[in-house]
Amino acid sequence: MAATEAKAVSGSAAIVADSPDSSALGKAQTLPPEDRASLLESGEDFEMLDQEEEDDEDDDDISDLPPLEDAGNKKEEEKPDESGAGSSRSRDTQSGDPDRGRERTEEWLEVLGNGMLKMKTLVAGKGEDTRPKKGQDVKVHLRTMLEDGTTVEEDPSLSFTLGDGDVIQALDICVHLMELEEKALIYTDAKYAYTSLGCPSPAVPPNASLSLEVQLLEVKPAPDLELLLPREKMELASRKRERGNVYYQRGEFVYAITSYGIALQVTESSSKVDSTLDEDAGLLDVKVKCLNNMAAAQLKLEHYEAALKSCTSVLDHQPDNIKALFRKGKVLALQGEYSEAIGILKKALKLEPSSKTIHAELSKVMKKRLEQRGVEQAMYKKMLGNPSGSSSIGHEQRARPSWSLSWKWLFGATAVAIGGVALSVVIAARN
Repeated sequence: MAATEAKAVSGSAAIVADSPDSSALGKAQTLPPEDRASLLESGEDFEMLDQEEEDDEDDDDISDLPPLEDAGNKKEEEKPDESGAGSSRSRDTQSGDPDRGRERTEEWLEVLGNGMLKMKTLVAGKGEDTRPKKGQDVKVHLRTMLEDGTTVEEDPSLSFTLGDGDVIQALDICVHLMELEEKALIYTDAKYAYTSLGCPSPAVPPNASLSLEVQLLEVKPAPDLELLLPREKMELASRKRERGNVYYQRGEFVYAITSYGIALQVTESSSKVDSTLDEDAGLLDVKVKCLNNMAAAQLKLEHYEAALKSCTSVLDHQPDNIKALFRKGKVLALQGEYSEAIGILKKALKLEPSSKTIHAELSKVMKKRLEQRGVEQAMYKKMLGNPSGSSSIGHEQRARPSWSLSWKWLFGATAVAIGGVALSVVIAARN
């Protein structure tokens, strides 16, 4: 889509997303609590929080993303060559040329050069000029198999946008290298499939290597966003957002941000098609949900400035959006802006007085502000010394000259009086 898509684009090996394929779009991944991001921690959907229920409806900004993991950095895991011929050439992913080193043989071809992703051609395609490009829509026939040959999924017409993270990395990378009507067999390590989490649908266990039988059926340009009907824009943006929710629940926050960012590009794109007020409101609703979800993912990655920007964008459209207020208050507190955070959290609590989550966060921030004030007062005393001690010393120093001065005047006055009396006696005696 646009340049803000946070994906590694290393030539033909554009690594997009460690997560379920597009058949899992919109489905919540049912994972053990220890492997799943807590939506309660992120403040996801307040109307559900107090019952400790989950909701994948909302949150993110895609600025300041960490670099995606280089596919070749991890330790190689050896896999017996299914063809018996061993690995042949490695594709030149550094040059960005998918043709270099690629031969049309029945031998396994290294895709990334680390032994963890291989493919071989079963049926040749229509030529190299028919290979799909990033951003195009493709349709494939996909059969997914475990190492023991068990088929866990078969989709005769799986459609997705190449490079958008709609499917697992192995499929996204290898389809990019296929020709139209080519049929290929792909071996992938769990790293480029469903990782250590596995997936309930399709039923893939954790750390499972997979074999994918793929045939590229169709390649077509991505739709022109300016010509899409408002309803079509909402559907496309919602699919990308739901994909981001799947990533979020799997704890893959970078990829979640990427999907939310693509959805935002759809909602914010200009249009040459007239729309009604209701349709505009529907697009705005999707946009707000994406921004809220984005902020939640950015908080998980500790990208506080980006999260603050996402929350502010929501509040520009909806000043009383409780989720954005809560997250903005939380971000400000994490940045040490306790007074401002308290004001925003109080506003959120006024809008949602029954929310235990806001109550807890507000209490925590107020306690931190008191602690901060105590630290500041102690620091000021240390810098200025003990004001009470200094005051008493100064008073004593001022009092001493005052008493000394009084006694001098008394002695002087007495001497003058005695002298006057003596002088009077002498004068009287002479007379």
